[in-house]
Amino acid sequence: MREAPLLVSVRGAADTGLLQRHLPRCTIREITALASADPKLAARAEVLVLRSGHQLDAERLRQWPKLRHVIRAGSGLDGIDTGHLAARGVTVHRNPEPAADAVAEWTLAVLLALARRIPYGHAALLEGKHVKQHCLAPPLSQMRLAIWGAGPVGRTCAKVLAPYVADVAFASRPSLLDTLPTRPGDELPGWADAHIVALPPTDENHGRFGADFLAAAREKAPLLICVGRLGTLDVSTCLRALADGGLGGLALDPVEESDLPLWPGTDAPGPLNFLATPHIGAQRHDVRVLLDRWVATTAAGVLAGEGRTTA
Repeated sequence: MREAPLLVSVRGAADTGLLQRHLPRCTIREITALASADPKLAARAEVLVLRSGHQLDAERLRQWPKLRHVIRAGSGLDGIDTGHLAARGVTVHRNPEPAADAVAEWTLAVLLALARRIPYGHAALLEGKHVKQHCLAPPLSQMRLAIWGAGPVGRTCAKVLAPYVADVAFASRPSLLDTLPTRPGDELPGWADAHIVALPPTDENHGRFGADFLAAAREKAPLLICVGRLGTLDVSTCLRALADGGLGGLALDPVEESDLPLWPGTDAPGPLNFLATPHIGAQRHDVRVLLDRWVATTAAGVLAGEGRTTA
């Protein structure tokens, strides 16, 4: 008798109960991390379900010799060596659409908070300082907003935030739709009062928002909000700019446990107009339900397509 197919899911990437209901003849196992996976499970698994913050490179892939499908419960592919997976005949499945609205909602919340200097005022009160006079801010409605990245998240951020600001422009690229408002990227640091970074972690984008960007934007002292991947920012340089006035506010969502501590050294200067969250932009009940259903139906579909009995 042929052995039941094995699906392995990293904790937090899928609803294993729902998976088992969709795949009653499939063995489902949950692990806490790829790095600590049982070698016997890895050696047998045909499907792997991942979330952000996990590395699947060529070296680690050798531990998963029977792997045929990687299902990414979300959008980002950082940490996943897609080229090596393709060469090995492993198909990667992802679904970036469901999370976009939730991420845009988070972005609106932090844009409002930074614009009104709420994190700064809160941090000062916790230090026993009353800084009302330092929390005077221009209205959000007078701000110009630059968006870097025109994928589902970037486009949805523009749609959600546009009614609250004076103007919105995407950093221009040849591949952008003609219907999107754009400006050359080298003009945006001197134009925008706030920047939304929704870029993938490509080599081109790594550390893109660092010393050069900050020098070009210093006169504006803008708000900088990262909703893409943390590697697109030189985080320590941005934090120093925030402390010395080069940035008016900084918000980071895609923070994984491996990114800690955020502040270099032992003591962060404060108070700061700074918000950081543990990658919660898409952590909304409706998004989780949609992604869990998509993972289950995708897993059932790919295994059925290979003639594996799952139901």
